[in-house]
Amino acid sequence: MKAFFPILAGALLMTATPAHSHEDHIGKITVSGTGNSYQAPDIATVSTGVVTQASTAQEALSDNNRQMNATIDALLAAGILRRHIQTSQLSLNPRYDYSKTTREQRIVGYEARNTVSARSEDISSVGDMIDALVKAGANNINGINFGIKDAEGAKSEARREAVKSARRKAEEMALAAGVRLGRIVQMSESSQGFRPPQPMMMRASMGGMADESAPVEGGEQTLSVTVSITYAIED
Repeated sequence: MKAFFPILAGALLMTATPAHSHEDHIGKITVSGTGNSYQAPDIATVSTGVVTQASTAQEALSDNNRQMNATIDALLAAGILRRHIQTSQLSLNPRYDYSKTTREQRIVGYEARNTVSARSEDISSVGDMIDALVKAGANNINGINFGIKDAEGAKSEARREAVKSARRKAEEMALAAGVRLGRIVQMSESSQGFRPPQPMMMRASMGGMADESAPVEGGEQTLSVTVSITYAIED
């Protein structure tokens, strides 16, 4: 009985080793492919807010609150859902004047800032929304970012194109080398989110905007997926 267990263990080792060794030494072809999905954005996020200045902190904040409430009301009137409006900045800071004579700073007033981001799923109405915001009291519009609602669907489209591209490359390489392409041994993926144009930056003047609606164009965004596939070479 003592000799039985070492023989059995050795037999198991011998059956496992050739399979592992064969996997490591088979011929392989490794290729990569990239697929792109081009989509027109259907979401726009506007960063807008109010900046007020006054001689006292209370006055600066009170003026800011009044104008910001009117700004939010304008967003709601434009059809923006309240849950799509989010405060992104709220600050109250002193303003200083530097004296070259005494080399000292003194407080000359206060500045209040309140900024919100508002998401719209109607790109065509964003220009009119910006005009309404300025008329309501918003005097700081930082920019517009565009996005895609069905990002996963676009990613699936790009992934399929990436796999097809990699397969074509592998078939061409196998044909040129005079070998046959076998099963997939390994596959991995990396993706890059939508690459939009640079965010549209603008500043609304204190005196309001022109009578014409602000022109807003969503353009096109690109989502890329790259796959790396290793194929076995059949004997």
